[in-house]
Amino acid sequence: MIAPPTTRAEQIIARCRELALATDVPGETTRTFLAPSMHQVHALLTGWMRAAGMTVRVDAAGNLRALLPAATPNAPRLLIGSHLDTIANAGAFDGILGVVLGVALIEALAEESPTRAPLPFAIELIGFSEEEGVRFAKPFLGSLALVGQLDATTLALTDPSGITVADAIRNFGLDPAQLPAAVLDDSAFAYLEFHIEQGPVLESEDCPLGVVEAIVGQTRMQLVFTGQANHAGTTPMGRLRHDALAAAAQWIVEVERYALACPGLVATVGKVESSSGAGNVIAGRFTANLDVRHANDATRHAAVQHFLDYAASAASSRGVTVAHTKSIDQPAVPMGSALTAALAGAAARAMGRAPRRIASGAGHDAMIVVRRVPAAILFLRSPGGLSHHPGETVLAGDVALALQSGMEFLRGLRDDRATFERIAGAVARRKREDIHE
Repeated sequence: MIAPPTTRAEQIIARCRELALATDVPGETTRTFLAPSMHQVHALLTGWMRAAGMTVRVDAAGNLRALLPAATPNAPRLLIGSHLDTIANAGAFDGILGVVLGVALIEALAEESPTRAPLPFAIELIGFSEEEGVRFAKPFLGSLALVGQLDATTLALTDPSGITVADAIRNFGLDPAQLPAAVLDDSAFAYLEFHIEQGPVLESEDCPLGVVEAIVGQTRMQLVFTGQANHAGTTPMGRLRHDALAAAAQWIVEVERYALACPGLVATVGKVESSSGAGNVIAGRFTANLDVRHANDATRHAAVQHFLDYAASAASSRGVTVAHTKSIDQPAVPMGSALTAALAGAAARAMGRAPRRIASGAGHDAMIVVRRVPAAILFLRSPGGLSHHPGETVLAGDVALALQSGMEFLRGLRDDRATFERIAGAVARRKREDIHE
């Protein structure tokens, strides 16, 4: 008997909440890279995966990997995944929902298999050991291992207790020397990720699902305005003042004005610090951190240049200097166009209307996996736009639609040979070209 979508959606939500109880901090959900609580997560998921007919292993980076083979050996392999770790004091759905949804897809396939043609591809479900970057201040450790880029420098990083990434792997009962075996199989041809939006856009448009077209590029930098500290009462207003805070304030307002006028751009001054420790002192130094994001790198770069030029102008007009340092300049990551189109079509069939096309303002494992195979992401609406918060939640109806979209996506790849060959064939050609270079 095939379970109704709403019943399975409620089970998915219940499983996510059960997994949220696996934590290293009592009273909240906190689960970092290969922390002790990850054993409990692996045990629960492994039970569900094996019951669904999958073989399960844990690779040397701590990624939980389950395989549903195809009817024929050496078939192409579709990857479905998301991450199992959390931030401190997290919600129950960020990351792990994508893995639990993947399990539900396999269960739904098993229920309908007697009446449906078998899939021409295997499915590998991956629960990445790390995406958030909390423990080692380095995100994507799990997916970096999948693409063969968990290098010696990264393995030598230390957490606040002085434990290295390599040591954390050993302490979990794994062997860093086996990391080459964690690299994804050459038969992999695509990657699908389900994730909550972590923002308010879908809810504001009353749309349950969104299909991600790109993960935005990001620039992070720090600006330091340097003027002259002086007595606030005895220094007249005007040219005799060199107020670093006033110059920075003018610039901060311009950052917001420019971003509001540029579609798709987000620019945030999220952290500031003034050297003045008293209300009667003109600030001689003011530090501000700037975060700029856009799905188009040229637009982002133009915005960053404008912000720097404006900062210099605002500073100069007050006899203040400004210097900047850049900590991140990460390019935008487009999703696979043919794969994204197939996912959008699947979501439209499930919903009865087109899903919202959207750019992701946050990073996801897909942006790492796409270095090897095309990737697609389906967003679920985040009630209240809330994420990275204990109150984070999802709607059962949205989860049911996401599950139906996933089933439609799998059926589409099975039944539309032209689309399947276009996606899988392009990856095979790229791999052959890499071998011959």
